Amino acid sequence: MADVRVVAQGGDGGTTDIGFGCLSGMFERNDDVLYICYDNGGYMNTGVQRSSATPPAARTATTMPVGPEPGNVFGQGKFVPAIAMAHEIPYVATATVAGLHDLEYKVTKAMGMRGARYIHILVPCPLGWGAASQDTIKLARLAKETGIFPVFEAEHGEVTGVLKIRRQQPVEEYLRLQKRYAHLFGKTPAVATIARLQAAADKNIRKYGLLDQEAN
Repeated sequence: MADVRVVAQGGDGGTTDIGFGCLSGMFERNDDVLYICYDNGGYMNTGVQRSSATPPAARTATTMPVGPEPGNVFGQGKFVPAIAMAHEIPYVATATVAGLHDLEYKVTKAMGMRGARYIHILVPCPLGWGAASQDTIKLARLAKETGIFPVFEAEHGEVTGVLKIRRQQPVEEYLRLQKRYAHLFGKTPAVATIARLQAAADKNIRKYGLLDQEAN
């Protein structure tokens, strides 16, 4: 049985919500499994309901753009790659569908290791995000280039590599392509909310050392 390899795959709802306890147990036991999460920020195939991976201010069927703070509230949810790192498992990585060579490298590396391994992939959903299909790769690239979604790898709880941002983009460029954020750009733009989202992206950049200083 030593040559049997196990790969598990799930969406963000089944990973960050429904299956989170089992996933944490897998990490804690250091089971020899590569788990891959495809994160599109909601329960897309059951009606676009909020998941704990839904970003703040985003519209879903259960976080409507109404009230004093429309969309998903700030301060909820979880970033599972960081939780996986806290378990100090052998390998954790993030990736996007805009960087397939990077993703291929990380999957190949993970399959060359033993123990618990976790890869979290950002996958924009045209339907759930209210975005044009042809913008899918562009959105994934902007998520990385704004700092909204940090792309890195870690071993035993320590960051060992980062996919640098060559030309930092403002989060507004990312948000405007998605109808789930349309309420931020009405007659009276939600300047304060956009600034909070920018601050979150800037925090990721600082935390993970994402900015390529030579290119910027």
